[in-house]
Amino acid sequence: MSDADPRSGDLNEEAAAEPRLLDHLIELRARLLRGVTGLIIVFLGLLPFANKLYHFLATPLLAKLPAGSQLIAVEVASPFSAPLKLAFFAALMISMPWLLFQAWAFVAPGLYKREKRLALPLLASALVLFYAGCAFAFFLVLPSVFGFLVKITPTGVSMMTDINAYLDFVLILFLAFGISFEVPVALVILVLLGWVTPAQLKEGRGYAVVGIFIVAAVITPPDVVSQLMLAIPMCLLYEMGIIAAKWVGSDRRDADDPSPGDARDP
Repeated sequence: MSDADPRSGDLNEEAAAEPRLLDHLIELRARLLRGVTGLIIVFLGLLPFANKLYHFLATPLLAKLPAGSQLIAVEVASPFSAPLKLAFFAALMISMPWLLFQAWAFVAPGLYKREKRLALPLLASALVLFYAGCAFAFFLVLPSVFGFLVKITPTGVSMMTDINAYLDFVLILFLAFGISFEVPVALVILVLLGWVTPAQLKEGRGYAVVGIFIVAAVITPPDVVSQLMLAIPMCLLYEMGIIAAKWVGSDRRDADDPSPGDARDP
């Protein structure tokens, strides 16, 4: 009676793993192609309206500029490149749900059912909060900021901003406010990872408020109004994050210790 070769089991496992890895790579490529295709379609659809999009984006500044002032193009290619950049950014924002859906469709089969019930609401909430942060910055913060900047312009100086510089400023502000509005999602994730507890978040509220005002002072222009317009919503979102963390904290143990019937999807 001969002993079985112990290496045969390892070879069989490697042979079985190779097709699975290949299938995952093919699926990943398909999802990437679908996501990029959707982004390109939206971008091409927005190109004819690029100039109108830029005019709409410039409305908060144009409404505050004194008579005779206007946006200018310093670089030769700015009248073409600035609307093009804005069209791509708008296409990325519009197609973000589609891109996230492709990412979700790729990773969802490997998640437990309880993980899906937690991850999907978090993903949707993060997207909505990011959009809310951008909308808050455009409709409330930008008019306040530009009103302040116009008022402090020295006498005899005409405020004429370059269109590329204006676009970069607004996009950075959008990104800053969009990320800042993700505070509730970040707190929930920290609780789910076990790094903090809702009680610790509540106890550290004072430190969090100080940190929020420091972040607001760094991100926003140097005026009190815009700093408060970012700090106050972030403080409210911090409280919302504590409430949400308490709600999901009770499910954390179940998510970490799945039951036999809570298997991953095939």
